[in-house]
Amino acid sequence: MTLEKRIADMISPALEDMGFGVVRIRLSGSQRVTLQIMADRLDETPITVEDCADISRAVSAILDVEDPIDRAYALEVSSPGIDRPLTRPRDFERFAGFEVKIELDQIMDGRRRFRGILGGIDGNAVSIETDTAEFQIPFEAIRDAKLVLTDALIEASRAAADGQEGTAEGSAV
Repeated sequence: MTLEKRIADMISPALEDMGFGVVRIRLSGSQRVTLQIMADRLDETPITVEDCADISRAVSAILDVEDPIDRAYALEVSSPGIDRPLTRPRDFERFAGFEVKIELDQIMDGRRRFRGILGGIDGNAVSIETDTAEFQIPFEAIRDAKLVLTDALIEASRAAADGQEGTAEGSAV
């Protein structure tokens, strides 16, 4: 089990109790180590700066007790942003119809990278329609997937933000 997975397992229950879900955890850097925790709201409303501060306090308390990282590190809590990574099956369903980039662990149909319109997820396969064909990609074969910043995504983000009063920066779709 990777350190990122262990940390996700440690903090996810507390964040879910607070109404948040872990989108991604990344540990990076060798000299100056950074633990990046990307989270969003379970109710799919935009995450605020105050939400990130609340998450940071909760995560810091858990990590202080569990002490999973054996050296000094900086904790960074953020929203996924508009062109967010897609990491969970529900992300692929939620953002169906938007343009995505998907990178695989291994070659499938002669390629490792796909860019096209996300068709959603059916069972354990992610559907993507490229310029040339439609592909069904096994979820577990995906190394990295993220939304592409397009006018349609920006407009959807604006529309979602307009429905929210009193929010700060963060993901709106």
